Parts: sequence; C-alpha cells; structure tokens
Amino acid sequence: MSKLNGKVALVTGSGRGIGQAIALKLAKEGAKVVINDLDEGPAAETVAMIKALGSDALAVVGDVTAKDFGDRIVKAALEGFGRLDIIVNNAGYPWDGVIQKVTDEQWYAMLDVHATAPFRVLRAASDYIRSATKAEKEKGEVVTRKVVNVSSMGGICGNPGQIAYGAGKSALVGVTKTMAKEWGRYGVNVNCVAFGWIKTRMTKPAGSGQEESHKTHGIEIKMGVNPDLLDTMSKMIPLGRGGTPEEAAGAVYLLCLPEADYITGEVVMCTGGFIM
Repeated sequence: MSKLNGKVALVTGSGRGIGQAIALKLAKEGAKVVINDLDEGPAAETVAMIKALGSDALAVVGDVTAKDFGDRIVKAALEGFGRLDIIVNNAGYPWDGVIQKVTDEQWYAMLDVHATAPFRVLRAASDYIRSATKAEKEKGEVVTRKVVNVSSMGGICGNPGQIAYGAGKSALVGVTKTMAKEWGRYGVNVNCVAFGWIKTRMTKPAGSGQEESHKTHGIEIKMGVNPDLLDTMSKMIPLGRGGTPEEAAGAVYLLCLPEADYITGEVVMCTGGFIM
C-alpha cells in the first residue's frame, strides 16, 4: 500500500524542475496533487504525467506572488479534492547581484516569492486546518498534516552575490519555525528543506548556451551558474556531484511520511554533505 493514499498535496512551482519531481513523487506514493506553474503548458504536462501514473491532479496556473494566489490555490484544492493534507511551498527563482547593484525592485521580488507567497498560502489554509482538526477531534480521529517549505543553503549560510535571494530564503526558515509552534496544536508538522546544488534549468553552466531565462517584472533574468564555481563545488561536496531533482524530491517526501510525524520546526539540509 502506498504511504500517501487518500492524501491531497499542494505543490507550488511544480510544472518543472524540483517542483515537478516533488509532485510526481507524491503522486507515485498515492497522493492527489494540486499543480502550479506560471505557464499553462508545463502545468498541464505535469497533470497529464500524474494521471498517467494512475493518480489524479489539477492545475492552478498563475504567479504565486499575486495577492489572491494563496486563496485561489487552497480553494481549488478543497473544491477539487475535498481536503488538504500536504503543502509544499517550492516556487522560487534566483535574481542575483552584489549589494551595490541590487535594486529595491530586485530585493522585494526575492522577498515576495520566497517569503510572502508561502505566508499567503499558509494563511489561506488556516481556516480549513483549524476547522478540519476540530471536526476530526470530535470524531476521535487523529490526522497529521504536513507543510514543507523549500529554502536553500543560501538562506542558511549565505552566498556572495545573493543578498536578496538569501534574505528571502532565510525569512522562509523563520516562517517555518514560527508555524511549527503555532500549528503544532492542530497536528501539523512544519519543516524546511534547504537544497544545495541541484541540477535544474536554473543551475546549468553560464555561457554554455544551455542556460535559460526567467522573465519577471518585465525584466529578463538570465539563469546559469559560473562553470568555475560548479567545478569548485563538485570538489567540495563530499558526494562529488550535484543532486538530481528526484533526489531533492526524496528529501521532501521523507518529511511527508507518517514516520516523520514527530519531526517539526526542523531544517533538513540536502546538499550532498556540502553543509553538515
């Protein structure tokens, strides 16, 4: 029997990359999944992949930083599947720069996507979580729900040129620890996974012609990492390589299991040993 049968999961930024891998892993283990992406194509593709696995999914297309997004995606989960058991706040992207070149717009964009957007999703879910827990207790049922927020080693130890990104990811750690204490009474585990170098479209070697871009606030942001930095990191990582999206998804999945019901308020490092 799959570990997550009967569960409903919501995963932001799940049309590709790590988010897609998380959504597919949860679906393989029996969960129905609410997919989100900024673009309709990747979201629809992920929904189709999940249905091909024999599970069910629906898509909520849109920008996670929109003020009504949290309300929209939680409403879609409850109307579409009738419950909500797992929330994974995964959506995000880097917009790097040394401090003297970082604009206010850049700063607030990183805080919006990495801290404010997860806050709004959790706030939108709060009424359901409280009312569902009350109803379950009246029936003598014990249900544990899960929140996994996706941070980064940049939010734990900092990276040069990532002051805005690091601030946003660090703020998400604060959100995690606060909500672990606030929602513990409702049987909700709230944890955080901090990733290191995971091989996605955002971490392809810069200048290789393989890197992609992300458009936000009308600005085209070129993705990619300095190849010399990638080479240095691979030598400093005890496992000797970057991780795969599937390995990243595995770390999130572990925190969604019943066996992790007594783990809350923690930051799990998934860096191949780069940070211990």
